[in-house]
Amino acid sequence: MKTSVTNRKSLLVLLFILASWITFTVFQNSTKLWATFKLPISLHHWNFIMKSSCSEAPLCPVASAAETELKIKEIMEKLDQLIPPRPFTHVNTTTSASHSRATILNPRDTYCRGDQLDILLEVRDHLGRRKEYGGDFLRARMSSPALRAGATGKVTDFNNGTYLVSFTLFWEGRVSLSLLLMHPSEGVSALWRARNQGYDRVIFTGQFANGISRVDTDCALLLNSSADLCQYLDAQDQEAFYCVRPQHMPCAALTHMHSKNKNVSYLSKLEISLFKRSNVGVEILENFNVINVSKCNNETVPMKEKCKFGMTSTIPSGYVWKDTWNPVSCSLATVKKNECLRGKFMYLLGDSTIRQWMEYFKTSINTLKSVDLHGYGKFQNQLAVDLDRNINIQWQKHGYPLIGSLTYSVKDIEYMARAIDRTGGEKNTVIAISLGQHFRPFPIDVFIRRALNIHKAVQRLLLRSPDTMVVIKAENIREMHSDVERFSDFHGYIQYLVIKDIFQDLNVGIIDAWDMTIAYGTNNVHPPQNVVRNQINVLLNYVC
Repeated sequence: MKTSVTNRKSLLVLLFILASWITFTVFQNSTKLWATFKLPISLHHWNFIMKSSCSEAPLCPVASAAETELKIKEIMEKLDQLIPPRPFTHVNTTTSASHSRATILNPRDTYCRGDQLDILLEVRDHLGRRKEYGGDFLRARMSSPALRAGATGKVTDFNNGTYLVSFTLFWEGRVSLSLLLMHPSEGVSALWRARNQGYDRVIFTGQFANGISRVDTDCALLLNSSADLCQYLDAQDQEAFYCVRPQHMPCAALTHMHSKNKNVSYLSKLEISLFKRSNVGVEILENFNVINVSKCNNETVPMKEKCKFGMTSTIPSGYVWKDTWNPVSCSLATVKKNECLRGKFMYLLGDSTIRQWMEYFKTSINTLKSVDLHGYGKFQNQLAVDLDRNINIQWQKHGYPLIGSLTYSVKDIEYMARAIDRTGGEKNTVIAISLGQHFRPFPIDVFIRRALNIHKAVQRLLLRSPDTMVVIKAENIREMHSDVERFSDFHGYIQYLVIKDIFQDLNVGIIDAWDMTIAYGTNNVHPPQNVVRNQINVLLNYVC
């Protein structure tokens, strides 16, 4: 009897040890087990490592800080290869629009709708000599003003001084062709080098408050100062903004900010001459005749599937006809905004170009009522609701850098990745993101880092809530001749390429505002209402 009891005790001890070992093993490998069964798991305290072999990005673990640094370096190296140095000693050796030669390949008297028209461009310098390398910043556009129609052309650089410019003839009628030399390759190289040299083209002034006392100090993404500094650090993504610490005030006393352009340039006098008004956006096809396009046949246009998340973008991505945007690869339906947005929570995150969407919603949906959040100025967060339809639309500014000559509050400033992280998300949640214009005056790595951090936040969101709808709005083009070194569309174009590259692996919607605003020919950072309306129509087709 005693032997039997002893054996049972020994068996129980062994079972307890075995159970403890299994529990410990499960705990140690819990992340792998959750992933195996694809069950939900809280992400707030986990640090995932991105693996390049993962084919479905929303299910992939999120990149570590070290991998983010590596990715920044990789993108920078690619861009440096794309934009090699092009030193020059005289403007005469740079690309000349008037001396370059453009030839229509296989010309015809009349073209058919749907045809492709190709132009071979041979660029030459101001002395008429052929260039032996590419890299010029060109903008191709076709238009029919009477039809309120426009589209971009596709430019292929052969890197030997020749380019192929291709136009798809989307509509019938008389079509005008345009090919602008925005900047010669030498100017592109100079802008790229200058951009990545310094952080001080824009000066930020922070206002600290302590009771009735007010003190202003210098602030920046990077401060070369021996003074004591306040560091405003996003600990998770290691992004920081700095201000000179005022005497007898804590860093937490920072309440407001404004900025102004600093009288500094990283361009030489010779390089600056390339960006005079007369040298920016010069027409190459000055003497080209109007193209006649006919219907030619009665073939029915094949039906395209409805625009949806995750679709691959094309060049061009669409065209304007009768003032309406028509995507190339998918179709848009007419959407009733009130019904489409019923029960939706929409977060508009970013700059003033997506704030235009907020303003459009408020003016075009009569039942939307603004909620006073007790802020002031154009950078204040905005909220509008329709209680009967349960519609909630919010706009929130992105974090530093935020350029504005008018003073704005920073009490509620927040990095976009953190705003996304605190969003629960579900099938009725829409997040629209716009980023770029305020980053143009700063080294490109600042923008790349921000875009990668937002990508990681979206990845985390789609992991915990895959039904959430996320839309990325690309940059608008802007005024052609204003402050080229800081705000040239060349800077915006590089950021446009970066955004498309970074977000291509996620199941998100892309609103190609870059292509749209060129097609509309706006040349305005804040395009008119008809353009905003069409951007929002693409958004609503994704959502509904």
